[in-house]
Amino acid sequence: MVPSRNFIGIIPARYASTRFPGKPLALIQGKPMIRRVYEQAIKALGCVFVATDDERIYNTVKEFGGRVVMTSPGHRSGTDRCAEAVRLSERETGGKFDVVLNIQGDEPYIEPDQLELLKNCFADPGTQIATLVKAAVNSDEVFDPNRPKVVINSNQEALYFSRSPIPYLQGRDKARWKDAHLYYLHVGLYGYRRDILDEITTLPQSALELAESLEQLRWIENGYRITVRVTQHDSFSVDTPEDLERLPGS
Repeated sequence: MVPSRNFIGIIPARYASTRFPGKPLALIQGKPMIRRVYEQAIKALGCVFVATDDERIYNTVKEFGGRVVMTSPGHRSGTDRCAEAVRLSERETGGKFDVVLNIQGDEPYIEPDQLELLKNCFADPGTQIATLVKAAVNSDEVFDPNRPKVVINSNQEALYFSRSPIPYLQGRDKARWKDAHLYYLHVGLYGYRRDILDEITTLPQSALELAESLEQLRWIENGYRITVRVTQHDSFSVDTPEDLERLPGS
């Protein structure tokens, strides 16, 4: 059971994208993608804000009745944008939030159950950061550098994230790795305790983060613990226009 905490969902949404400019406004069955993400998120959270640096996205969210804040265009990551958005949201609502959920703006079929699973991690007051993983279903996912892998300790905390297949199975045919070991793929959702979010956004970029281009490695390098839970739901993220054609119902 989730304790009596104040949760807020933040959906970072940038217009600029190298592979898919204007992605949050792409139409999926007649609705902008950012609206689909927002409508799914609000089913699990009483308070959700889109965080953007673009007036087109800002106006679109306002038009469908969503909550939105305008943030700086200079943020290095969605986590940094989240931190500013929470401060702006607290100013607008007049309240304080204990836990922040960072919800990817390019996953239009995010399941409310996934957000509930993430919220449940904070039933333990010692949880600092939480995220989700799912089991890989084929070898292509295991070896895809765009699908980060995660290894987990016995306390259900992340030991490491990598674009490479981890662990390396010594002496095994790579074609059989997936069947010989349970590989976990990272699902790009995060929950942060409010004070921890403020702390991690002041950290300088780390060597491992720069090597793998994965910001969560910065937190691990600095001693923060990332609680992990396993979801059964598939992740349908949209990175290119071609990805739209592969979405369910397309």
